[in-house]
Amino acid sequence: MLTALSMRDIVLVEALDLDVATGLTVLTGETGAGKSIILDALGLALGARSDAGLVRSGAKQASATAVFSAPDDPALIELITERGFDVTPGEDLILRRTVAADGRSRAFINDQPAGVTALREIGQALVEVHGQHETVGLLDWKTHRALLDTYGGLQPQLLGVASAAEKLKAGERAVADLKASAAEAAAHAEELTQNLADLDALDPRPDEETELAGERAVLGASEKAVADLADARSSLGGDKLSRNLAAALRAVEHARQRAAQSGVEADHPLIERLTAAAEAIDRTLVEAEEALACVDAAANAFDFEPGRLDKTEERLFALRAAARKLNTSVELLPVLRERFREQLRMIENGADAIAAAERAADAARERYDLAATLLTSAREAAADRLVASVMQELGPLKLERARFRVSFEPVSDGRRGPLGVETVRFQIATNAGTDFGPLDSVASGGELARFALAMKAALAGRDDQRQPVMIFDEVDQGVGGAVAEAVGQRLQRLSQGAQVLVVTHSPQVAARGHAHWKVMKADQSGTTVTSVVDLDADARREEIARMLSGSRITDEARAAADVLLA
Repeated sequence: MLTALSMRDIVLVEALDLDVATGLTVLTGETGAGKSIILDALGLALGARSDAGLVRSGAKQASATAVFSAPDDPALIELITERGFDVTPGEDLILRRTVAADGRSRAFINDQPAGVTALREIGQALVEVHGQHETVGLLDWKTHRALLDTYGGLQPQLLGVASAAEKLKAGERAVADLKASAAEAAAHAEELTQNLADLDALDPRPDEETELAGERAVLGASEKAVADLADARSSLGGDKLSRNLAAALRAVEHARQRAAQSGVEADHPLIERLTAAAEAIDRTLVEAEEALACVDAAANAFDFEPGRLDKTEERLFALRAAARKLNTSVELLPVLRERFREQLRMIENGADAIAAAERAADAARERYDLAATLLTSAREAAADRLVASVMQELGPLKLERARFRVSFEPVSDGRRGPLGVETVRFQIATNAGTDFGPLDSVASGGELARFALAMKAALAGRDDQRQPVMIFDEVDQGVGGAVAEAVGQRLQRLSQGAQVLVVTHSPQVAARGHAHWKVMKADQSGTTVTSVVDLDADARREEIARMLSGSRITDEARAAADVLLA
């Protein structure tokens, strides 16, 4: 609910702070006192169009602040957060707007800078304004379907249609996807066949590239090691070294034997040197043969198949060439192979899959049509009840010659949507013999305001009807007596479930208020100033008496006021 309204330097108001009560608050005052200024200030805070003319003469800027109790409506909280503003549980919602003397305006939500569009959207969710062609919600025919559904309690039917629409959408999307995939596959059937044949011939395995790269590294190192060992064997002279050493050993042995035969003693240094040479050659022969054996054994220890490295590199090249051709990685070749196989299978079996999907979509379409038909029937029944309820309200509001109807039209695009297959429009004919038409093109300003009151009165009995703050601006204009009394009764009835503010010239309406503000204009130091007084019981009696009798209040007027207030 609206809890407070503050104004600074707006037209004739210098500074004004108002606490707003629950129930029905009435605003009265003499013509020209400035009652409209209060509504202009509230409209400014709610995002209405700004005007430099709102700034009080001599002031730099005007400001209006509307304070609302902590939001608890999930839809309102979602709207506020979607617009980028935080909602703290238990904290008031504050909407503020300033207008500079040059016409520039600024908007704030909870003291955070905001766009005027966001301010207006949130303001419209909080407050309904009904007045001279300002019946915002009812004039927008796009709101009529939701109003009718709320009035009729059609949430179960709406949920059924929404669920059926979602399933139909999924079914139609499945058909479209299958057809698109089949068309794409068919367009590339020859290429797919060749690519699959190439991959089948290549037969790539998962992780094969990694394995081959590792194997190539090992084989390359092994090949180089074996070559190194071959060089070592060659450097040792191979078997020739052993033969040379053996020949050298025999020659030294022969020399030692001949020295002995020539008479050289066994302990002679020559014999010792020849013996030492023979032993050294013998050791060298043994070690040379052992070295050659070790080199040969090491070379044989390498598991090296001649040509194996070439085969490995050829395989790697083939895999990478295939990946380049298909614009993919070697790792994904097995996956792509199965994808090609599936696409070719789809070409072969695609017609069957599409036919099955179309049958499922047709079944979903039939279920949607049934749910939509049930919703349409429920809407038509609710429309009959709403028309009867509104017609009961029109007579007492001096609209006895008016007729009201709910018009149904198919949605323009023929789409099976989540809200059903028809649009809903409220239409009115204000005089006998005239055609039905949109509310704003047929009804006058006063008629439109009273019609809005009739609609709200008809809708007020619904348990699921969530009503924001409602403002009625001179809804009783041009009527009096019993009609004004009927207006007051309906406003009071609305205020039992909502907060209602009404600007009125009618004492019958004013007497129904739970709170009564009197708007007054006075001269202060040569400047005209508008002020608002929250009337107590005695002052309220005097104000209603003034409204009954004029500027000269009589005892008879006071007595009549007592009757109205009783």
